[in-house]
Amino acid sequence: MIWLHWLLTALFALLGAGCLLLVVMQLPGVWLLLVLGVIVQLVDVTWIHGTDADAGWWALGIAAVLAVLGEVLEGIAGAAGAKAGGGSRRSMWGGFIGGILGAILGTPFIPIPVLGTFIGAVVGAFAGAFLGEITGTDAMNKVEAIKPAAGAATGRAVGTLLKVAIAVAVWLIVIAGLVIR
Repeated sequence: MIWLHWLLTALFALLGAGCLLLVVMQLPGVWLLLVLGVIVQLVDVTWIHGTDADAGWWALGIAAVLAVLGEVLEGIAGAAGAKAGGGSRRSMWGGFIGGILGAILGTPFIPIPVLGTFIGAVVGAFAGAFLGEITGTDAMNKVEAIKPAAGAATGRAVGTLLKVAIAVAVWLIVIAGLVIR
C-alpha cells in the first residue's frame, strides 16, 4: 500500500500547484490547498499509514497559521501603501474595494491568463484610491491624488506577491508533512 501513499502525495503536489495559480488570480487557492491537504491527510491516516502520520497534522497546523498570515499581510499591504503615499482613510478603502473589483473585472477583460486578474487588481487599487482622494469633503486635486493611488497599487502588488510566496511555503510544508513519517 506504500505506492498508494506516493500516488496520493504526487496527486496533492500536482493539484496544489494548480491552487498556487488560483492565489495569483486573487482566488482562495491557499484555503483550497489546505482543504485538499486535510483530505489527503485523512485518507493517509485512515487507509494507508494509520496513526503513524502525525507529521502531516503538524504540517497542516503550521500551514494554516501561515495562510492566515498571508491573508492579513495582503489586506494590510494595500492600505499601508495608500497611507504611506499620504492617503486618507477614504483612499485606503477605495484602494481595497477597487482592488477587489479590479480583480473581478480584470479576469475577463485583460486577456493574459492568470496575470490578467493580478493586473486588474493592481489597476483597480490605483483607481479606487485615486477616486477616494478626489471625491469627498477633503478632496485632493488630481495631481496630489496620484501619490496615494500609486502607493495603494504598489501595496496591492506587494501584498499579492507576499501571499503567493506564503502559498508556495504552505504547499511545500504540506508536501513535507506527507513525505516525512
